[in-house]
Amino acid sequence: MITLALDTSTAQGSVALLADGVLAFEEGFSADRSHTATLFVALERARALAPRIDQIAVGLGPGSYAGIRIAIAAALGLELATGAKLVGIPSVAALEVAAPAYLVIGDARRETFYFTHVVQGACAEGPLLTTEAELSVRLDALPDLAVFATEPVPGFPRAEMALPSASLLARLAAEGRGIVAERNLEPIYLREPHITRPKSPR
Repeated sequence: MITLALDTSTAQGSVALLADGVLAFEEGFSADRSHTATLFVALERARALAPRIDQIAVGLGPGSYAGIRIAIAAALGLELATGAKLVGIPSVAALEVAAPAYLVIGDARRETFYFTHVVQGACAEGPLLTTEAELSVRLDALPDLAVFATEPVPGFPRAEMALPSASLLARLAAEGRGIVAERNLEPIYLREPHITRPKSPR
């Protein structure tokens, strides 16, 4: 099986190609809003090495909403072109860390945070939205597990920085682990979209 994986949920994106268990290609790049074209350059390089693509895996976050949408759109285009199976995996389940089980936290804005408990490449709990107090209680309840975040989280110095890896996404997808969606992919939403409604005329 040949699996193509991509993740742009953070400022550092990556693309990987896994062919029958062997990593044939992996490339990281800046994935901020002004460098999204680099994703497509990496995808072209990966595709040039693959006689076919059987499966496409996308990191669904939590993370940059715009970045994840770009990855999903690219994967949908590749799905149409190749007929490959399309799957989504939480990006936090594929952090480049050695621990088989760990916790991931993040700043969800508006005085809230997210929490995820990852075990062997699958989310055993979360991602879920918490208050600062609730997050502290959850972390205190699991003192032996390493805590990671993809960007600094004020007030939680225990968290170490770690980023998602497309090669790990590819391996999870090839093994059928951690998959939370197929075909109709959406970024992981921690809350309903915040919509500002116009004020009523006086």
